Amino acid sequence: MHDIVIRGGTVIDGTGKGAFTGDVAIAGESIAEVGGKLGPARREIDATGLLVTPGWVDVHTHYDGQAIWDPLLGPSCWHGVTTAMFGNCGVGFAPVRPQHRAALMELMEGVEEIPGVVLTDGLTWEWETFRDFLDALERRPRAIDIAAQIAHHPLRVYVMGERAIRLEAARPDDIAEMRRLTVEALHAGAFGFTTSRTDSHKTPVGEMVPSRYAASEELLGIGSALGDVGAGAFGMNSDFDDEVDELAWLTRLAKETRRPVWFLLTDRYEDPERWRRLLAAVHAARAEGAHLTAQIAGRPIGVMLGIGTALNPFSVRPSYRQLDGLSIPEQRRRLRDPALRRRILNEKPSAEEVSRLAQFRQLITTHWDKFFVMGDPPDYEPSEEASVAAIAAREGRTPDEVAYDYLTETENRYLFFPVVNYVCGDHEPIREMLTDSGTLLGLSDGGAHCASIIDAGVPTYMLLHWGRDRRRGPRLPLELLVKRQTSETANFFGLHDRGRLTPGLRADINLIDFDGLRLYQPELVNDLPAGGRRFVQRVDGYVATFLAGTPTFERGEHTGALPGRLVRAGHIH
Repeated sequence: MHDIVIRGGTVIDGTGKGAFTGDVAIAGESIAEVGGKLGPARREIDATGLLVTPGWVDVHTHYDGQAIWDPLLGPSCWHGVTTAMFGNCGVGFAPVRPQHRAALMELMEGVEEIPGVVLTDGLTWEWETFRDFLDALERRPRAIDIAAQIAHHPLRVYVMGERAIRLEAARPDDIAEMRRLTVEALHAGAFGFTTSRTDSHKTPVGEMVPSRYAASEELLGIGSALGDVGAGAFGMNSDFDDEVDELAWLTRLAKETRRPVWFLLTDRYEDPERWRRLLAAVHAARAEGAHLTAQIAGRPIGVMLGIGTALNPFSVRPSYRQLDGLSIPEQRRRLRDPALRRRILNEKPSAEEVSRLAQFRQLITTHWDKFFVMGDPPDYEPSEEASVAAIAAREGRTPDEVAYDYLTETENRYLFFPVVNYVCGDHEPIREMLTDSGTLLGLSDGGAHCASIIDAGVPTYMLLHWGRDRRRGPRLPLELLVKRQTSETANFFGLHDRGRLTPGLRADINLIDFDGLRLYQPELVNDLPAGGRRFVQRVDGYVATFLAGTPTFERGEHTGALPGRLVRAGHIH
């Protein structure tokens, strides 16, 4: 007698092999049997016409803070994510000394756009060491499993204090101490170490983050900890200022430590061939025996631009800035005043405000051909005809006027600005990356960029767009799309107890109405601590999600169950 049998679904088991019709049996927290007609159960679920997949393993989120105050970790939990990993991009909250808490919150606000007031209200700071932080996470019940990496920014500030914030070079003793603390974190259960060497990451006042100019000697020294422990992955977001040097030391690190090393990869408007060069370098490094991987996104990473968002085409103009602090309805009311409209449209963007923005976001002041009208359901592969520039040309108006009038005409209007991964104006480069063996799917950024980017729904988008709805190019097999965000992501980080529908593994399972799967237009809600604002994206089509054999969501509603836990590296059963 099984506890649960899911009967007659289309099973896509996460291994990449072909889909088949059959049953999946659950006993306790584990999968008991898969395939064919299985025996009786205390609860039987008719899955006829439904997809049965492993739960999604999302390895690039920023729930470092939200995991303290939110047991559900929405919106990722709505989209079938059963394991979320954070500590990415070099930002995090441990280790930390009391005098540096504010600095770490400012870094998270600047890099990942989680408002400082939200973090001030939501974080409990019941930790100092990374182990303390994991212990604090472990004490809290939750609806999904979480995992953490140790991040370079807090580590550097903990060891170097103000010298790290002033971007000073690390001394040999600093590197040795950061390495020692990384060893401690890995033993405590960290799944790796991450850092950032990009101009995209700035503090709220426009300064570079502590690790931006960290020397390769510092990163090799810290990274050597992974080899000594024999655990963890090394991850980085980099501008590759000197591609040859950067790739050389990354390859060296991977070979010397025999550990996975990954970096974030997208295409860029100013260098359309960059992603091809870097991906070729991945394969060259692998030919030398280095476990080097490019972590990629499943769609363009795009900024949502509207009233109440972190940015829009007019938010860097002085008269628009005078509306800061007003409610969204009041802002819209005033913006529809003809006199204010004329004044804003006649102003030039503030050079000072623009200079504070991350490098990609500075494009919002000039590239009207990259602004697209976002409908409902949202279109993340829009044609050129949907751009503000094209609409303006057709209607004989300026792009400024088109954008202004569209955003102020009615509520919940947004423009979509694909910051990266849309150089060609379609998804072909993304498709090539998704089908390349040198890549790992990530970059959902769940929990981050609260009022500007919402990519936490990417796990759903992978099936919806690439598996069903794409019109402007080839689609991809569902078996590949499931594998890319289950067994591949799980195996990369050593989460070998999940990611596949295999007897003996954790019963983390999604039941999906593939034909009824739908993503809604993102919406702004005020549900963060201190009334903070963020985008969420709702979804239809997840009939049920199971975590360790327990139904956590049914028909989009939380069941009340909280079987989730902190997963520690080295403690996976």
